[in-house]
Amino acid sequence: MRKTALFCCLLALILPLGHKTFAQDAAPTKDAAKPPDLATHYYHLDFVVQELGADGKAVNSRAYSTTVTTNSRDTSVIRSDSRVPVASGAHAAGAPLENTQFTYQNVGVQIDVRNAHEIGRQLTLDLTANVNSLGGFATIVTNFQEPIIRQNKWESWVLIPIGKATVVFNSDDLDSKGSMQMVVTATLLQ
Repeated sequence: MRKTALFCCLLALILPLGHKTFAQDAAPTKDAAKPPDLATHYYHLDFVVQELGADGKAVNSRAYSTTVTTNSRDTSVIRSDSRVPVASGAHAAGAPLENTQFTYQNVGVQIDVRNAHEIGRQLTLDLTANVNSLGGFATIVTNFQEPIIRQNKWESWVLIPIGKATVVFNSDDLDSKGSMQMVVTATLLQ
């Protein structure tokens, strides 16, 4: 019985030491624990928002630009807005414009770029674009016109060849045979 108790005590002392030695032998080296170094590059992005006529030719265009970096979760934001008054309510009174309440809506361009990464000779982006514009006016009551606001919202992952202008979004105008599109060009900065 004493031999069994002595054997169990020795076994209890040896097993933790053996486990510790095995764990140290299996531990990865410092070099193996490091993730591979990914080079960070900066890109200049040019955005062109174009309104196209029924013939497919640009009627109006606006250009915007920003710089993004790869291997970053940062968001690059472009905002170019105007505030347009829109009637939101009125009290019954004499003249139609008397006591009219207005709210203001942003009309313009909003572009958000996230998660830029290189895939070969292409750049992938998580791109959101919201383009609102005035589409004329509608007469609501005599001598009172409300603005018509056209809205285009696009959100998608896009893949852009570096150095080449690429149409990333396109949508038809519901009121005419024209359309609106966004073209992006990515240029590597040295």
